[in-house]
Amino acid sequence: MTDHDNRWLALYVLCAASLMIVLDTTIVNVALPSIRTDLGFSQTSLAWIVNAYTLTFGGFLLLGGRLGDLYGHRNLFLAGITLFTLASAACGLAGSQGFLVAARAVQGLGGAVASAVSLSLMMTLFTEPADRAKAMGVFGFVASGGGSIGVLLGGVLTDRLNWHWIFLVNIPIGIAVILLSLRLLPPAHVRAGSARLDVAGAVTVTGALILAVYAVVNGNQNGWTSGRTLGLLGAAVAVFVVFILIEMTISSPLMPLRLFRLRNLSTASTETPRKNNSSV
Repeated sequence: MTDHDNRWLALYVLCAASLMIVLDTTIVNVALPSIRTDLGFSQTSLAWIVNAYTLTFGGFLLLGGRLGDLYGHRNLFLAGITLFTLASAACGLAGSQGFLVAARAVQGLGGAVASAVSLSLMMTLFTEPADRAKAMGVFGFVASGGGSIGVLLGGVLTDRLNWHWIFLVNIPIGIAVILLSLRLLPPAHVRAGSARLDVAGAVTVTGALILAVYAVVNGNQNGWTSGRTLGLLGAAVAVFVVFILIEMTISSPLMPLRLFRLRNLSTASTETPRKNNSSV
């Protein structure tokens, strides 16, 4: 098999990993009533099965990309998929509310790390502009279709088997992705130098997200104008301000603020939401 063939097989492995990660944002939704009945969740606490995953996923994407730069994208991809697969097994075997929510949070962390370095690996695999465009098209199509597939698959697995299998189905896929990645993905290129990890930035931005979503999730129960809700939202804003201050002062920020001075990046960041809104 030629190196050209290996590149495309490696892309399919990355797509399989991306599909598995995206699926877990929607596959659980159909099974929530069954999980609630089985484990005794309240209506409010049930939301944390979804929120625990999405919060850690979104909160650690920036840190995952930074770790990939420092320790090698292939290494971080394998670590992320391994963590995601193990956490999926834990979710599938969960017998209590706390254990399931904690496992979902770990699952989101693993998904964030793997997703953060997937595009970098694709850039390494495909250096020619034409092939790179095709590869990104395939990758984007798989990621965009994952949400719809998750709803369908979640319904089938929950109806035919039980809710545990919406997580356990990830185990054989994850193992296959790990084994194929070891064979097909390019070796890790570790960046030389003494750059430091922005752990403080990752902790503060994730903390701000958790506080904000916690306030929103409990808004109906506590009251949107209650001191508790407003206090949590205010705390989220304060922690996010701390994150911005950290990014402005450290030498190796998680999110370099100078990037927003680039005209092309700023224009793309503002135009994308407009296009998305116009298409809804």
